[in-house]
Amino acid sequence: MSARVQAVTGAERRARLAAARVYLVVESRVGGEPAEPLVEAALAGGVDVVQLRDKDAADEQLVATGQRLETLCAAAGALLIVNDRPDLALACGADGVHVGQGDEHPDAVRRSFGNELLIGISTHSRDQIAAARCSSADYLGVGPVYATATKPGVAPVGLELVRHAAAHAQKPFFAIGGVDAERTPELAAAGAERIAVVRAIRDAGDPGAAARALREAVERELAGGAAV
Repeated sequence: MSARVQAVTGAERRARLAAARVYLVVESRVGGEPAEPLVEAALAGGVDVVQLRDKDAADEQLVATGQRLETLCAAAGALLIVNDRPDLALACGADGVHVGQGDEHPDAVRRSFGNELLIGISTHSRDQIAAARCSSADYLGVGPVYATATKPGVAPVGLELVRHAAAHAQKPFFAIGGVDAERTPELAAAGAERIAVVRAIRDAGDPGAAARALREAVERELAGGAAV
């Protein structure tokens, strides 16, 4: 277990989560290159949470990448989350793990790994939001709100589920799926205070500027549309 896992408490992680606005999901390598330069730029632009999600990478590669990303996130005061695998999240020194509906249940993760690490869960329906609210999950991903190439063939849930989450989740949630700065106003109007993105930062010519635009858009809407 890394020194950071021991030094940063669950309460501190949850405080950072509550204040988070922009969440980046990224693979180990982007365009054939290591993800670290992109993540470093995104953190400088205002990303609060980074999730390492790479279903094709070997465990050793995920841990090595995760450890490097943990260093970057720690320096920026951001959270590092690992997708699917609590064991690899611990090996990386990450702040938490994110699970899908077909992965290990949040309650089982909590029993095995204690209260210091964050647990996120993807939700795609009202019933799943209700189940997440009653579970050990610390936060929810709600989506895909819009059609997205990262989830081909998956029907978007639309703004209605975002409105439902805002009214009923009772936990922090991130709207995800086809999200970009232009769609942030309608997401905020539906009750989303936090957004999660892949392509809007990963595929941008200037990831730092893209992250900054996303954060400014969220903060502007939370301030009632006033300039920040």
